[in-house]
Amino acid sequence: MVTIIIPNYNGLHYLGDCLDAILPQTKEADRHVLVVDNGSTDGSVDFLRTYPGIETIFLPDNTGFCGAVNVGIRYSHTRYVILLNNDTKARPGYVQALIDGMERDEKLFSISARMLMMHSPDKIDNAGDLYTALGYAKGRGIGRPAVEYDKAAEIFSSCGGAAIYRRAVFDQIGLFDETHFAYLEDVDVGYRARICGWHSIYLPKAEVEHAGSGFSGSRYNSFKVSLASRNSVYLPWKNMPLLQLLLNLPLLLLGYLVKTLFFVKKGLGKEYVRGLWEGVRLCLKKESRERRVRFQWKHLINYGKIQVQLWVNIFRIL
Repeated sequence: MVTIIIPNYNGLHYLGDCLDAILPQTKEADRHVLVVDNGSTDGSVDFLRTYPGIETIFLPDNTGFCGAVNVGIRYSHTRYVILLNNDTKARPGYVQALIDGMERDEKLFSISARMLMMHSPDKIDNAGDLYTALGYAKGRGIGRPAVEYDKAAEIFSSCGGAAIYRRAVFDQIGLFDETHFAYLEDVDVGYRARICGWHSIYLPKAEVEHAGSGFSGSRYNSFKVSLASRNSVYLPWKNMPLLQLLLNLPLLLLGYLVKTLFFVKKGLGKEYVRGLWEGVRLCLKKESRERRVRFQWKHLINYGKIQVQLWVNIFRIL
């Protein structure tokens, strides 16, 4: 019924705890753990070769989060796939709660788990993602008390660090866009699903503890800021029809300006602006233009619903 895909890149420090927590939840014959290693050089390969009860695909190079999970999704043949970061510890009942949630609603594309801060488990690390007309994507509840997020809720997209997805939908909308490499790729795939009429929810019964920044090393660094900035330009350009893009352009430009000032104060202004420019260049490339979501009249109502969400979410992130 479900394949649990764990992408790993130099995550040896976390892997043992991650696998020890998830394997007891996979004793049923219809649950399968698949680790996709992204060319690790920290001893992860040797560790994974000897760890019992899992299957591993070893890639020669680092293909980013998107490349690794796409390999896992293509390899899977189950009804659902769970994507789980290597720096997480799934709490008991996590897998079953996600499966039950998907079984209750056939129009669900994904469910986002309640991600708790590993070193402060009474606080939220992520409770599903929101996307706005300002071009901002924000995880709900970051740093807030977990008790404030104890009810299921509609979200724009699921955080790919601990979420379940309906496998068949990827055949309709395509896999994760490897152009992203990492950051905003989960918002992008959720956006494409919404265009086709699918939706996503947050489910607090499914809980994981998350160390955070296990890949990039910190909340703000030049790599993350530049790449996320680039992708923040690429994402709306790729998913919005021309008229919707023009409608949102003033708010998008305002959002980029505010973010520029924010990162200037953080000492990362150059990295953010460089990322914006790389995003513009990316949008002009032929291969990127071919990845744009083609507008179809049958999805017009869905575009309208998405636009309302983009406006409403501005106030929800404040």
